Amino acid sequence: QVQLVESGGGMVQAGGSLRLSCTVSGSVFSISIVEWHRQGPGKQREFVAAVAGGGNTNYADSVKGRFTVSRDDAKNTVYLQMNSLKSEDTGVYYCRYRYFGNESWGQGTQVTVSS
Repeated sequence: QVQLVESGGGMVQAGGSLRLSCTVSGSVFSISIVEWHRQGPGKQREFVAAVAGGGNTNYADSVKGRFTVSRDDAKNTVYLQMNSLKSEDTGVYYCRYRYFGNESWGQGTQVTVSS
């Protein structure tokens, strides 16, 4: 059974930085796709960024140039480096694991950006 554990959330002032981690266990990792999504207060969950095996990345327009997604296959971990944070980045951040039709979600980590 695939398990995902996110960490690194917290409270930060606007303009600050945070780095989130998502550690995956229980399944193939190196050729999987891992995504970050977020859900702000009163909003629907939305895509933030993704990294595939081999390192190809994709970002939502709202975070391009500010967020960087990366992976360390030796640690089965994906990172989301978030810089120049804005109040609208506030929300619960979830990672999602995808591998040949199988998917799993983490429990989420709260990010709060104060203006």
